[in-house]
Amino acid sequence: MHTTNIIKPLSVDSVIFGFEDDQLKVLLIKRIVDKDSGTWALPGGYIKYDEDIDVAAARILEERTGVKVFMKQLGAFGEVNRFPDKRIITIAYYALVKPRNFALSLEDDASAIEWVNVYDLPKLLFDHGIIIEHALRSLRRRVRIEPIGFNLLPNSFPLLSLQRLYESILNTTFDKPNFRRKILKMKLLIPLEEKQEGVAHRSARLFKFDKNRYDKLIDKGFSFEV
Repeated sequence: MHTTNIIKPLSVDSVIFGFEDDQLKVLLIKRIVDKDSGTWALPGGYIKYDEDIDVAAARILEERTGVKVFMKQLGAFGEVNRFPDKRIITIAYYALVKPRNFALSLEDDASAIEWVNVYDLPKLLFDHGIIIEHALRSLRRRVRIEPIGFNLLPNSFPLLSLQRLYESILNTTFDKPNFRRKILKMKLLIPLEEKQEGVAHRSARLFKFDKNRYDKLIDKGFSFEV
């Protein structure tokens, strides 16, 4: 068997989305390596020969950012010219998190790490912009049929915060009364006696997501749809 043309380099890149200040953001690092210095990029790196891909993705993300989180595999990106001077295929992962839950840290080959608005990205390394676009499309498909968006909000929240979350992810605008009716009709929210505190406008009632009810409804064939 001829082995001279076997492709060896294999990497992973992680798209970590977060919702903060009513904006959908993505975690980026600024590299300081050779000709890539000053370029923003997704956290990523090479897979070890004896390492499972999922294990590698978790290890590299934690080493480069300090973030430990379950990630969903997005897919492989292997355009011939995606990486200069080498033939490298990357396996991309993505996750949706609360940025405030993580204390970020950097490795020596990066000068900065930031949560950046996904709709106002800087120039990115290689095909990382394309990877983010694919991850965003996948996230939008999931968030329409699964209540994963609730994981990004505090335990108690006003309906307007929920609306802004979905508007940010889906990059659209909902009619406030219609969104409210649709969400409440699902009967997945528990109304609380509490109201917002420390706001300049009229305090809104708070709700919390009823996961137990959602799990029971799913068993009966319930379909979540925003």
